[in-house]
Amino acid sequence: MYLNCHTYYSLRYGTFSEDELLQLAVKNGIASIALTDINNTSACMNFVQQAKKHNIKPIVGVDFRNGNTQQFVAIAKNNNGFKNINRYLSSFIESKTAIPDKANHLEDVFIIYPFEKVLQLNITTFKENEFIGISIAEINKLRFSYINKFEDKIVIQQQVTIRNKKDFNAHRLLRAIDNNTLLSKLSTTEQCLKTDIMHPKKVLLEFFKEFPKSIANTEKVLQQCTIQFGFNTERNNQNLQKYGNSFKEDCNTLVLLCNTNINKRYKNPTKKVNDRLQKELKVIIELKFVSFFLINYDIIKYSKSNNFFHVGRGSGANSIVAYILGITDVDPIELDLYFERFINPFRASPPDFDIDFSWKDRNTVTQYIFDRFDNVALLATYVTFKYKAVVRELGKVFGLPKEEIDKLSKGKYQTDIDDISKLVLKYGKLIEGFPNYVSVHSAGILILDKPIHYYSATSMPPKGFATVQFDMNIADDVGIFKFDILGQRGLAKIKDALDIIKENNPDAPPIDITDVETFKKDKNIKNLLKTGGAIGAYYVESPAMRGLMQKLQTEDYIGLVAASSIIRPGVSGSGMKDEFIKRHRFPEKRKEANPILLKIMPETYGIMVYQEDVMKVANQFADLTLGEADVLRRGMSGKYRSVAEFKAVEDKFIANCRKKGQKDELIFEVWNQIKSFAGYAFAKGHSASYAVESYQSLFLKCYYPIEFMVAVLNNGGGFYSAEHYIHEAKMCGAKIELPCINKSDHANTVKGKTIYLGFGYLKNLEHLLVQRILTERQLYGNFTSLENFIERISISIEQLTVLIRIDGFRFTNKPKTALLWQATFQLKATKKQQEFQQVKLFHQQHKNFKIPKLNSHWLENVYDEMELLGFTIHDYFKLVKEDFLPHKKAKDMSEYSNKNVLLYGQLVTTRYNKTSQGKLMKLSTFIDEDGNYFDAVHFTNVVHQYPINGMGIYGCYGKITNRFGFCSMNVIQSKKMSVSGDPRL
Repeated sequence: MYLNCHTYYSLRYGTFSEDELLQLAVKNGIASIALTDINNTSACMNFVQQAKKHNIKPIVGVDFRNGNTQQFVAIAKNNNGFKNINRYLSSFIESKTAIPDKANHLEDVFIIYPFEKVLQLNITTFKENEFIGISIAEINKLRFSYINKFEDKIVIQQQVTIRNKKDFNAHRLLRAIDNNTLLSKLSTTEQCLKTDIMHPKKVLLEFFKEFPKSIANTEKVLQQCTIQFGFNTERNNQNLQKYGNSFKEDCNTLVLLCNTNINKRYKNPTKKVNDRLQKELKVIIELKFVSFFLINYDIIKYSKSNNFFHVGRGSGANSIVAYILGITDVDPIELDLYFERFINPFRASPPDFDIDFSWKDRNTVTQYIFDRFDNVALLATYVTFKYKAVVRELGKVFGLPKEEIDKLSKGKYQTDIDDISKLVLKYGKLIEGFPNYVSVHSAGILILDKPIHYYSATSMPPKGFATVQFDMNIADDVGIFKFDILGQRGLAKIKDALDIIKENNPDAPPIDITDVETFKKDKNIKNLLKTGGAIGAYYVESPAMRGLMQKLQTEDYIGLVAASSIIRPGVSGSGMKDEFIKRHRFPEKRKEANPILLKIMPETYGIMVYQEDVMKVANQFADLTLGEADVLRRGMSGKYRSVAEFKAVEDKFIANCRKKGQKDELIFEVWNQIKSFAGYAFAKGHSASYAVESYQSLFLKCYYPIEFMVAVLNNGGGFYSAEHYIHEAKMCGAKIELPCINKSDHANTVKGKTIYLGFGYLKNLEHLLVQRILTERQLYGNFTSLENFIERISISIEQLTVLIRIDGFRFTNKPKTALLWQATFQLKATKKQQEFQQVKLFHQQHKNFKIPKLNSHWLENVYDEMELLGFTIHDYFKLVKEDFLPHKKAKDMSEYSNKNVLLYGQLVTTRYNKTSQGKLMKLSTFIDEDGNYFDAVHFTNVVHQYPINGMGIYGCYGKITNRFGFCSMNVIQSKKMSVSGDPRL
């Protein structure tokens, strides 16, 4: 009997979830109810799904509003009506236009105009599908209104937005947040009514007993509405089913592509390769995943035609079909990857490829997908209210001072806080977790059989691609499966490095960056890995990863794949990481492995490292099928929703082991090892995919380090700061030059071994000015003097000062102080010249002023650089004004194992971590005066006593530990060294 109900997906308006709405309906004896969120259909499909569990007939629609002004409510008669409502709503959301007073005719849709709107517009004629909605609060007005005579058109429109006074208060707070106003100044027109609640059916009918026709009309509307979607076991795959004209044609296309391309991957395919290919094709065709492969192949084919690099990763790397088609570059035969990790008959959802492109190319690929296929949209995600953020918003709504808000949001308040503060905290807890706004999923693209609006309305975020209003959880439930198209900077670094190398080394031999097999065998690259020289290389450059590779002495592809998995929290946290290192470095330790597990996993010395190892153990240790083993893996990772099915597999695992005569002690030791890490472990194919990209980066770092570091810097760096990558470039033999008017570009450039920092680092420099400088220089040549620059470039004294202070005019061989005086004389300091000026026919002669010699200090340059760039290219150690005590260098650490020594280092990076007991600790990385790295651990007892406060030079005194040949320091004391002050002050 309720045709206008809201959930909290009526953003910053509603106060409870769709499931709570259904519970409310059950409580009040309502058998049929309509969900009509305001300009939003996010909750509709889940509402339909949950309604079945509550034995309630679901009806869906939209409450069309401009701000808080209700224009009309649209109710879907059926799925076609829902599609039409979504399309209609999307037209306003995407174009950001106002919703009209009267709705267009929408097939299979009921339109309900609110009573006040009908009066306002003086509507006297109604189409067959149009009705007048009357709330309980409007019954008295109806008695004396001309609308009374339209008894066949009157329906009950009792809005449901709140349940009680607490909800009403929360609603008002949400409205105040949305309107960015104090609660005391919130207009009543921005709020719902206190009476917008759900009454028991009998009570509702009692209110309208004077208008029996309205009750009959409402029931008739409800009876004519039916909405259906298949969920979970009843769902069908909603993705594009046919790539070509028919399923048969698609099957033939896939087989032909495999036969055509197999020799590109395998020069002489073995029986093992052919058998694996036929097995995969059979499963793919039987499970009707053919179009999924062909769509991904189409996307990759397009990207390759544009010379875009990509990485196909995730479980998709377990497929030989994907490898042959070029979707991935990981050979599943070489790595013994299970296809069942990717596709198996137990898996109801389609397989999943994660495809990475350069962050610069991703939008182009996305645009191609939207142009190439018919029914495409981006997947949404909900950004919810976080507790601290809600407390801040509520504090502002109640008019609290900033200091008080800061205390409340940080939890730093006394127990005897005032009543207003108590309300802020109380409603902060209530609103926490409510959806705040709908955003775009980081990677998900939907390519569907039916029109997108069959499932949802769409918005048009800044990305410029239509985006649905539901997230991946409900998408998966209803049979909508995303294609993951991601952007990353590692691929852009590789592509840009190749371009820079070509320009800076025109005589160098051409580079085949796809020749990873050669890179894997290269001794110099192997040495780079095992000595921790991977700074800048995607995925393997973090201090933890470089330290691990030094402990493992990683020097091959398999070792790198393993390293990227054992560093994950699951393996590491279970204690198996250290055990793996021992068995890898000291072969005699492998005898300590359980012989059964060692036989199953000889490559990893009887230790579970990858997700596939869970499957191997389940299959060979517990005699589960590979399909059942994958159910186990998915359950462990939290991605499997059927608890009952997972429990059945767990029981079978234990029962089978007992049947085989395994002792319970061993059974549960293995089971607990699976439990301890399976949720955090990588798929082996995922690690292998990234290892391929790492090898490409490592090749460039090894043979073209300066050009590679420029590419790293130009793509936003990576794990470290720009300052640190500049240091690394220096260590590779580069000379670093500050931005130069005649040599620099917006990005960093390299000429020979000299890197010219880009204008982009100068945060105070206007982007348009940089463009003018570069254009002028390209058209008319280099600038010959400051005077020549001022004549050719329209610039303010403030902007010119930035360029002078960064020493951009050093080619003039004049001190910066003299140039600043000259600039002041030649420009009007208080007035910016015109942005565009005519080219002068005659050069103006400027009077030369004789300026007295002004003294300057090299420290002025350092502080100018730090202010303008955020870092200095000078040696930071030379800034220290204290005396250095006798100390050791990083290269000597191995000589002082288990001894206390003093090291001085410039902080590179620091991060908090927790000990196995849950106590706070810090992990820091430094570089010493020679530029060599050392790592330090600050345990709980020194974290607060000797804090690391920002960048600078630290004296670190502590005990040197040597773990598998990798040395670090357990800090006992540390001190930040004082540096020379700013002489400009």
